[in-house]
Amino acid sequence: MTTPGVAAVLQHGARMGPTMLRMMAAAIAMTLAGAGTHAMQGRAPGEAAPQLVIKSMDGRDLYQFYCASCHGCDARGTGPTAAALRTPPADLTRLAANEGGAFPRERIVSLVSGRGRAMAAHGSSDMPVWGPIFRGLDSRAGYDEMRVANIVSYLASIQMKPPPRDCR
Repeated sequence: MTTPGVAAVLQHGARMGPTMLRMMAAAIAMTLAGAGTHAMQGRAPGEAAPQLVIKSMDGRDLYQFYCASCHGCDARGTGPTAAALRTPPADLTRLAANEGGAFPRERIVSLVSGRGRAMAAHGSSDMPVWGPIFRGLDSRAGYDEMRVANIVSYLASIQMKPPPRDCR
């Protein structure tokens, strides 16, 4: 038996190719690994199914639950599943520094939601990862966009300051 949210993701997946399905399954598996669940192990009788959607809409909480397994608790690309990825996860604390000090909010929103130019780790532009997963796990209108916006706001808040221009 699957939960309604998982069923929606699987139904959406029926229209995807095999590569897209593997990417979505990997993203869900990494999310579960990052959440510290035992989804791949047998559950004891009466033990609850793993949680796929957290109640908190706080950006830090969302980041820790959905992103830290790859990008690390410190957002520097050192999560527990990072070594298994073909493309190393980005250091998300350096996004602004890499753009001359300005946090690229709209670009990051587009990438996280799947509307922007794809990054190798997040699938092709035909298969955005987090947008469809958030919509599939929680079908309430606008909640997927709120989750993405809150994660991106959290990322903006943890940016490393670039060195002063006159620093040698």
